[in-house]
Amino acid sequence: MRLFNFTSALDFMRLKWWAIGFSTFLVVASLVSIFTKGIHLGLDFTGGTVIEVGFEQQADLDKVRDSLAKNGFPDAVVQYFGNTTEVLIRIAPREDLQTAEIGTQILEAIKQVESGEVTNRRVEVVGAAVGDELKEDGFLAVISAFIGIMLYVAARFEWRFSVGAVAALVHDVIVTMGMFSILGLEFDLTVLAALLALIGYSINDTIVVFDRIREMFRKMRDATVEESINEAITSTLSRTTMTSFTTALTLVALFFMGGALIHNFAAALIFGIAIGTYSSIYVASSITVILGASREDLMPTVIEKEGEGTPPV
Repeated sequence: MRLFNFTSALDFMRLKWWAIGFSTFLVVASLVSIFTKGIHLGLDFTGGTVIEVGFEQQADLDKVRDSLAKNGFPDAVVQYFGNTTEVLIRIAPREDLQTAEIGTQILEAIKQVESGEVTNRRVEVVGAAVGDELKEDGFLAVISAFIGIMLYVAARFEWRFSVGAVAALVHDVIVTMGMFSILGLEFDLTVLAALLALIGYSINDTIVVFDRIREMFRKMRDATVEESINEAITSTLSRTTMTSFTTALTLVALFFMGGALIHNFAAALIFGIAIGTYSSIYVASSITVILGASREDLMPTVIEKEGEGTPPV
């Protein structure tokens, strides 16, 4: 007699090939957009001009942004620097203007909306070489995270699970970057930080599912591999969805109320958590099943004691 009612679990693995096909479409579409349309890199990666401006009283960043946009600097990044009377403005490279001219025009645009005294503290040019170094370091950080996670999952579970976990992470990163490419959103250091956070969040979900799969393999000895995985995903589904939902609530608040500087950071994580929850349920587990994972892969090794099985004399 079976100890578990396998029919009570949702049949996720019935759709594994549909899920793999859908994910393949998302990845291909993202890569096509990235290589044809490209990614709108922020000033962190492209370089540009940095202007520090001092105000007599608290600066209104929205007014400053509107004035700069009206005066030919719609892409200016405006943020507080240290306190509310110090503002840092970053401008993309402009071939038609010299550094001194940019500083003067920025100051004149701010004075149009600021009644108090405005002081130009410094004007610096950030070269493209710095941006190239940041891109290289960011790429190495993501690759290092993938390699570390692959080794960890392979050691804790089995190589098929390792491949499934890393494939799901690559899927999440590529699709999230594809969204930024398709929508033309700016990709800066905050978005790169969001991608690294997404990798950690997504692998946590995947490890929870894999742990439950191992548990079900040991308990449900009469079930098939797909039945065990369906039971494992179903039993962790409420935890996964509630964690994603509560995290998304915070990110939605940041998206609408956190200001322009973390707008894209919140957008990357909101989308990434949604796609990461999907990949933890479908992509990682489906690839593991397709690669031929079996109950024996995760069963503990039985060590025969010395003398055991020897007939008594």
